[in-house]
Formats: sequence, structure tokens, C-alpha cells
Amino acid sequence: MKKEFLWFISNEEEKRILEAIARAEKNTSGEIRVHLHANGKGDVMARAKETFFKIGMDRTKLRNGVLIYIDTDRRKFAVLGDEGIHRKVGDEFWQKTAEILSNNFRKKAYAQGIIEAIDYIGRALKRHFPYQQDDVNELPDDISTD
Repeated sequence: MKKEFLWFISNEEEKRILEAIARAEKNTSGEIRVHLHANGKGDVMARAKETFFKIGMDRTKLRNGVLIYIDTDRRKFAVLGDEGIHRKVGDEFWQKTAEILSNNFRKKAYAQGIIEAIDYIGRALKRHFPYQQDDVNELPDDISTD
């Protein structure tokens, strides 16, 4: 983990987040990414959309990628799902995901919030995009940063 993010999540918490991503993706063709950004300016959703395309979240075969974007300095986030998953789950799902993150962030339980959100997203991806024999991991499972 980059030094500027160690106050937000520890190396051990990073490991737990990566394990949550792997656990969730094991059951689905969907892709989940977490992106941390420091020194953010401007609209978080706009930055999240830029990042979504920059890191290739829109290039999954079934358009079922989900990005959890976090501006660590401002403790703000955005959760974006590509059109395939959004068509299946709708706005209420994204609101519930945001609620999971918000509730944990208020308690400064950042890693726990991210893990709970990943688990919640993973269950929806499993339901709507279950793992198939020929599935491949289309995107890296690391935590991206900029």
C-alpha cells in the first residue's frame, strides 16, 4: 500500500479487502475493484466515472464491473456499476451499498465498510452473474490508487 493511504487502511486491512474481493469474485463472472484517491478535488462522482473508464471497468464481457471509489482525504466515496449489473439491481441496491459504507465510515471503520460493501455486491453479482466454467478474471484484483 502506498504510504499516503496507510492512515486510512493498514497493510493487514488491505489484505482482508483483497481476500473479500477474491471471495466475492470466486462465485461470479462479475468484477469488483476498489480505488483509493488522495488529495481529491471536485465532484467525487465525476472523478469516480473517470477512474471507472481509466481502469477498464467498462470492458468486461457482461458489463458487470463494480467500482468502489474512495477519496480518502475527504472521506467521500462513490460506487459505480456498469450497465449490465445496474439493469439487474437498480438504484435501491446502490443506495444500500452506500449506506453500508457510510455507516462504517462514520465509525472510522473504513476497511470494515469496504469489506461489507464488497460482500454485499458479491452476493448480487453471484445471483445475477453466477460463475460459469469458462469464466476468466478480466480485471486485476488489487486496490488501485492515484
